[in-house]
Amino acid sequence: MFAEPLSGFRQATARPRRTRVDWADEVAQLLDGRYADRKQITLVCDNLNTHTKGAFYEAFPPEKARAYVRRINFVYTPKHGSWLNVAECELSCLTSQCLSDRRIADIMTLQSEISAWATRTNAKQRAVDWQFTIEKARVKLKRLYPKV
Repeated sequence: MFAEPLSGFRQATARPRRTRVDWADEVAQLLDGRYADRKQITLVCDNLNTHTKGAFYEAFPPEKARAYVRRINFVYTPKHGSWLNVAECELSCLTSQCLSDRRIADIMTLQSEISAWATRTNAKQRAVDWQFTIEKARVKLKRLYPKV
């Protein structure tokens, strides 16, 4: 799941596995497609072991991997704070709006259902209404802030 909170864009895909190479390939598709004209993007990731710069070097030749990595400003959510990641919130929406209470027999059907959900959601251009403020963060995440 990739989510652009201000524009209301989402891209979700399903793969048989969730590997570093799969993830790097998905990001590369975004860089070569939607963000082809951007010199740099900010990519907010959770701390999943597949979300690394090294994934690009596993997936692509070194010069191509380096070109991709240079275009990405990686920002990671705090450990045990993946709920701060907008993509995680969007996955929850996808699950509740599209996949709940259903058994999907194969990956092709799953990909089709996810694609239809993303198309409908993107057509609405529903931006993310993020209401978690710095003040709330200081209370909720007080263990992550330095003691002054």
